[in-house]
Amino acid sequence: MPASIDVLIEDDRWNDVPLTRLCNRAIGAVFAARGLSGKGYEVSVLACDDARIAELNAEFRGKPAPTNVLSWPAFELAPLVEGDEPAPPPDILTNPMDSELGDIAVSFDTCFKEAEAGKLEFEDHLTHLLAHSCLHLLGFDHETDADAARMEGLETKILASLGIADPY
Repeated sequence: MPASIDVLIEDDRWNDVPLTRLCNRAIGAVFAARGLSGKGYEVSVLACDDARIAELNAEFRGKPAPTNVLSWPAFELAPLVEGDEPAPPPDILTNPMDSELGDIAVSFDTCFKEAEAGKLEFEDHLTHLLAHSCLHLLGFDHETDADAARMEGLETKILASLGIADPY
Protein backbone atom coordinates (compact mmCIF):
# COMPACT_ATOMS: atom_id res chain seq x y z
CA MET A 1 0.00 0.00 0.00
CA PRO A 2 1.48 3.36 -1.02
CA ALA A 3 0.03 5.45 1.79
CA SER A 4 -2.25 5.02 4.76
CA ILE A 5 -5.66 6.22 3.63
CA ASP A 6 -8.34 6.91 6.22
CA VAL A 7 -11.82 7.00 4.65
CA LEU A 8 -14.75 8.53 6.54
CA ILE A 9 -18.16 7.97 4.95
CA GLU A 10 -20.83 10.53 5.84
CA ASP A 11 -23.29 9.68 3.04
CA ASP A 12 -24.61 6.12 2.85
CA ARG A 13 -24.61 6.11 -0.96
CA TRP A 14 -20.82 5.78 -0.78
CA ASN A 15 -21.28 2.36 0.84
CA ASP A 16 -22.09 0.96 -2.62
CA VAL A 17 -18.81 2.29 -4.05
CA PRO A 18 -15.46 0.50 -3.54
CA LEU A 19 -14.07 3.80 -2.26
CA THR A 20 -11.10 2.48 -0.29
CA ARG A 21 -9.93 0.42 -3.28
CA LEU A 22 -10.32 3.40 -5.62
CA CYS A 23 -8.45 5.68 -3.19
CA ASN A 24 -5.59 3.19 -2.95
CA ARG A 25 -5.52 2.81 -6.74
CA ALA A 26 -5.61 6.54 -7.55
CA ILE A 27 -3.27 7.71 -4.80
CA GLY A 28 -0.87 4.83 -5.46
CA ALA A 29 -0.72 5.78 -9.14
CA VAL A 30 0.02 9.40 -8.23
CA PHE A 31 2.90 8.39 -5.97
CA ALA A 32 4.25 6.04 -8.63
CA ALA A 33 4.07 8.76 -11.30
CA ARG A 34 5.99 11.10 -8.99
CA GLY A 35 8.63 8.44 -8.29
CA LEU A 36 7.63 8.24 -4.61
CA SER A 37 6.84 5.11 -2.65
CA GLY A 38 4.22 6.86 -0.56
CA LYS A 39 4.94 4.43 2.26
CA GLY A 40 4.33 6.02 5.63
CA TYR A 41 2.34 9.00 4.36
CA GLU A 42 -1.25 9.54 5.48
CA VAL A 43 -4.23 10.90 3.56
CA SER A 44 -7.74 11.38 4.93
CA VAL A 45 -10.76 11.19 2.61
CA LEU A 46 -14.22 12.42 3.56
CA ALA A 47 -17.00 10.92 1.42
CA CYS A 48 -19.93 13.28 1.70
CA ASP A 49 -22.84 14.86 -0.16
CA ASP A 50 -23.37 18.22 -1.85
CA ALA A 51 -24.74 19.89 1.29
CA ARG A 52 -21.62 19.03 3.31
CA ILE A 53 -19.14 19.91 0.58
CA ALA A 54 -20.95 23.23 0.02
CA GLU A 55 -20.43 24.02 3.73
CA LEU A 56 -16.74 23.18 3.44
CA ASN A 57 -16.39 25.14 0.21
CA ALA A 58 -18.02 28.18 1.87
CA GLU A 59 -15.91 27.90 5.00
CA PHE A 60 -12.52 27.37 3.37
CA ARG A 61 -12.84 28.98 -0.06
CA GLY A 62 -15.62 31.53 0.42
CA LYS A 63 -17.69 29.78 -2.27
CA PRO A 64 -21.05 28.66 -0.83
CA ALA A 65 -21.77 26.10 -3.53
CA PRO A 66 -21.19 22.39 -3.99
CA THR A 67 -18.17 21.16 -5.88
CA ASN A 68 -16.89 17.72 -6.81
CA VAL A 69 -13.81 17.57 -4.61
CA LEU A 70 -11.78 19.70 -2.21
CA SER A 71 -8.30 19.17 -0.84
CA TRP A 72 -6.32 20.60 2.04
CA PRO A 73 -2.56 20.03 1.71
CA ALA A 74 -0.63 19.77 4.96
CA PHE A 75 2.44 21.36 3.35
CA GLU A 76 3.07 24.25 1.00
CA LEU A 77 4.88 22.46 -1.83
CA ALA A 78 3.81 24.67 -4.75
CA PRO A 79 6.65 25.87 -6.98
CA LEU A 80 7.79 29.49 -6.83
CA VAL A 81 7.80 29.74 -10.63
CA GLU A 82 4.71 28.98 -12.73
CA GLY A 83 4.90 25.60 -14.44
CA ASP A 84 7.85 24.36 -12.36
CA GLU A 85 7.90 21.16 -10.35
CA PRO A 86 6.52 21.32 -6.81
CA ALA A 87 8.88 20.58 -3.94
CA PRO A 88 8.88 16.96 -2.78
CA PRO A 89 6.95 16.14 0.39
CA PRO A 90 8.92 16.08 3.64
CA ASP A 91 11.09 13.05 4.23
CA ILE A 92 9.20 11.12 6.88
CA LEU A 93 12.22 8.97 7.63
CA THR A 94 13.93 11.99 9.15
CA ASN A 95 10.76 13.49 10.63
CA PRO A 96 7.93 10.99 11.17
CA MET A 97 5.70 13.82 12.45
CA ASP A 98 5.40 15.02 8.83
CA SER A 99 3.58 11.90 7.64
CA GLU A 100 0.18 13.51 7.08
CA LEU A 101 -0.09 14.86 3.51
CA GLY A 102 -3.54 16.32 3.90
CA ASP A 103 -7.26 15.85 3.55
CA ILE A 104 -9.66 15.31 0.65
CA ALA A 105 -13.45 15.70 0.59
CA VAL A 106 -15.50 14.31 -2.28
CA SER A 107 -19.21 14.77 -2.95
CA PHE A 108 -21.27 11.87 -4.22
CA ASP A 109 -23.92 14.13 -5.78
CA THR A 110 -21.62 16.26 -7.90
CA CYS A 111 -19.37 13.36 -8.90
CA PHE A 112 -22.38 11.33 -9.99
CA LYS A 113 -23.92 14.22 -11.96
CA GLU A 114 -20.60 14.97 -13.70
CA ALA A 115 -20.05 11.33 -14.63
CA GLU A 116 -23.57 11.04 -15.97
CA ALA A 117 -23.34 14.33 -17.93
CA GLY A 118 -19.97 13.34 -19.40
CA LYS A 119 -21.09 9.77 -20.14
CA LEU A 120 -18.21 8.54 -17.96
CA GLU A 121 -18.01 5.47 -15.79
CA PHE A 122 -18.58 6.71 -12.23
CA GLU A 123 -15.57 4.82 -10.84
CA ASP A 124 -13.29 6.20 -13.59
CA HIS A 125 -14.44 9.76 -12.93
CA LEU A 126 -14.01 9.29 -9.19
CA THR A 127 -10.53 7.84 -9.71
CA HIS A 128 -9.64 10.93 -11.76
CA LEU A 129 -10.90 13.26 -9.03
CA LEU A 130 -9.01 11.36 -6.33
CA ALA A 131 -5.78 11.51 -8.36
CA HIS A 132 -6.40 15.21 -9.05
CA SER A 133 -6.84 15.87 -5.32
CA CYS A 134 -3.75 13.89 -4.39
CA LEU A 135 -1.75 15.98 -6.85
CA HIS A 136 -3.01 19.06 -5.00
CA LEU A 137 -1.71 17.53 -1.77
CA LEU A 138 1.67 17.18 -3.50
CA GLY A 139 1.85 20.85 -4.50
CA PHE A 140 0.24 20.89 -7.95
CA ASP A 141 -2.44 23.38 -8.92
CA HIS A 142 -4.16 24.80 -11.97
CA GLU A 143 -4.31 28.50 -11.18
CA THR A 144 -2.17 29.51 -14.15
CA ASP A 145 -2.04 28.13 -17.69
CA ALA A 146 1.47 26.76 -17.16
CA ASP A 147 0.55 25.05 -13.90
CA ALA A 148 -2.70 23.70 -15.38
CA ALA A 149 -0.85 22.27 -18.38
CA ARG A 150 1.66 20.52 -16.10
CA MET A 151 -1.04 19.13 -13.80
CA GLU A 152 -3.41 18.03 -16.56
CA GLY A 153 -0.59 16.33 -18.45
CA LEU A 154 0.37 14.41 -15.34
CA GLU A 155 -3.26 13.47 -14.67
CA THR A 156 -3.60 12.15 -18.21
CA LYS A 157 -0.43 10.05 -17.75
CA ILE A 158 -1.60 8.72 -14.38
CA LEU A 159 -5.05 7.81 -15.68
CA ALA A 160 -3.56 6.12 -18.76
CA SER A 161 -1.45 3.97 -16.43
CA LEU A 162 -4.74 2.83 -14.89
CA GLY A 163 -6.46 2.21 -18.24
CA ILE A 164 -8.66 5.30 -17.97
CA ALA A 165 -9.15 7.55 -21.00
CA ASP A 166 -7.86 11.12 -21.14
CA PRO A 167 -10.46 13.29 -19.37
CA TYR A 168 -9.32 16.40 -21.20
